[in-house]
Amino acid sequence: MIPRYTRPEMASIWEPQTRFKIWFEIEAHAADALAELGVIPEDAARTIWAKAKDATFDVARIDEIERETKHDVIAFLTHLAEIVGPEARFVHQGMTSSDVLDTCLNVQLKRAADLLLADLDRVLAALKTRAFEYKMTPTIGRSHGIHAEPVTFGLKLAYAYAEFSRARERLVAARDEISTCAISGAVGTFAQIDPRVEEHVAKAMGLRPEPISTQVIPRDRHAMYFATLGVIASSVERLAVEIRHLQRTEVLEAEEYFSEGQKGSSAMPHKRNPVLSENLSGLSRMVRAYALPAMENIVLWHERDISHSSAERMIGPDATVTLDFALVRLAGLIEKLLVYPENMQKNLDRLGGLVHSQRLLIALTQKGASREDAYKFVQRNAMPVWRGEGDFQTLLKQDADVKKYMTDAEIEEQFDLGYHLKHVDTIFKRVFGET
Repeated sequence: MIPRYTRPEMASIWEPQTRFKIWFEIEAHAADALAELGVIPEDAARTIWAKAKDATFDVARIDEIERETKHDVIAFLTHLAEIVGPEARFVHQGMTSSDVLDTCLNVQLKRAADLLLADLDRVLAALKTRAFEYKMTPTIGRSHGIHAEPVTFGLKLAYAYAEFSRARERLVAARDEISTCAISGAVGTFAQIDPRVEEHVAKAMGLRPEPISTQVIPRDRHAMYFATLGVIASSVERLAVEIRHLQRTEVLEAEEYFSEGQKGSSAMPHKRNPVLSENLSGLSRMVRAYALPAMENIVLWHERDISHSSAERMIGPDATVTLDFALVRLAGLIEKLLVYPENMQKNLDRLGGLVHSQRLLIALTQKGASREDAYKFVQRNAMPVWRGEGDFQTLLKQDADVKKYMTDAEIEEQFDLGYHLKHVDTIFKRVFGET
């Protein structure tokens, strides 16, 4: 985790003290279940909770023990025994390290997903507010980066809203998929521990029992979780790139907020750069990168190995922390985005009406021209205008072939900007519902 791109609430999920607290809760809940089943004394389970429930685990001490044992869970259990005393011999009975590690990881990923869902809600709220603000503000739509036909700036934001709504649904599903618990012992057969212990721990930790584990929870669950984060990151970058393009000097239809005292360049005092959007592109690349090792972690030897472990120690914190930061940054960017409708109109007018070429094409065919001829008539009048030679509407009115099919008034009618915006309300209702 890089402090520059880390928010405290998400970081706290991955701190050692939090991890050891979760480990303890898993062990203590398992002890409760074992006591109910008569496997260990009930007073031992009560003592385990009483002695360690409010304990602050000594991370340095656990690290010291691990340097000797070369085993993190044993190091923790040894330190726990120092706190609990003789009753610690009843801790971890019938369990294996992965029961603790995997269940803990899923608790952490579920908590991280909860924070990310809150982040997405803020992004969605910002997009909805700004979309309605600019619902009918005309701007040019572009394909291949080239002027195509008119849209509205509100539609651009509505596109993003719909995309992040899908992202939220995927993350809810991914959170559900990793919300499982495994307390099934070595190789997952429950030979040394009753399945009812797993059911008890799962319920206590807000999870559900893994239907079948080996010695680990299947990593296809985690792969889907991190793949979902990667897709969300790609949506972040798609919107960030749109803003970067719109902020180009030659376009300047929208711009990141530039605060008092902010500096854009160490060399050029006039610069106002899209640094937040560019930062989001970089952060998104990293979140996507974490999806690949998560997929490779699916492939473990037989009932388990630990080739996934080192990767997960990095990708778990880093992917969630980075995406958390990126989503909050994106929300703030949208909330404060500067929008310039006058520049949008200026850019709409730059091609002298060429953006209405398709409507003229259709109108000619409806008047009896073949599609091939209609395309030829419109294009031969459009190309001089593209080069800055003449006015599109004037040239069309002077074209004898066009005039065979359309009057001057009919040609003029095809240049109505409002024609392109007549279904904006319909699209908004599809995206936002009845509002």
